[in-house]
Amino acid sequence: MKEKALDYYMNGGYSCSESVIKAAIDEGLCDESLLAVATSFSGGMSSGCVCGAVAAAQILSGTYFGRGNKLGNDNTAREKAAFIVEEFKKRNKVTCCRVLSKGLQGVERKQNCSKYVADICDIIEQLLKVKV
Repeated sequence: MKEKALDYYMNGGYSCSESVIKAAIDEGLCDESLLAVATSFSGGMSSGCVCGAVAAAQILSGTYFGRGNKLGNDNTAREKAAFIVEEFKKRNKVTCCRVLSKGLQGVERKQNCSKYVADICDIIEQLLKVKV
């Protein structure tokens, strides 16, 4: 999944959040309708807040563990949400897009943020305990 997400992000015209979801769709992890949902989470929800890749992982987590799903419930979803944030912070200290992207623009920003796309794919693999 990581290689696909990075290709979508670096070469396919997809944002950080979209690339993670698009790769997850390709792997059969979620429905293609989630791609449209992921668009609004790009660039820290266009405000520089939560990293879009982190938001995409939360979308996938909710898909599997959210209320009404076979694999989870409200408590499970919250535990998984915390896991995503904790794991990402272990690797990158913060989840804030503005801090992570350091004011970079264009190609420099894409190259910088590709690490976060890759990291979140690894975290998703841990979260779902599957090889993606």
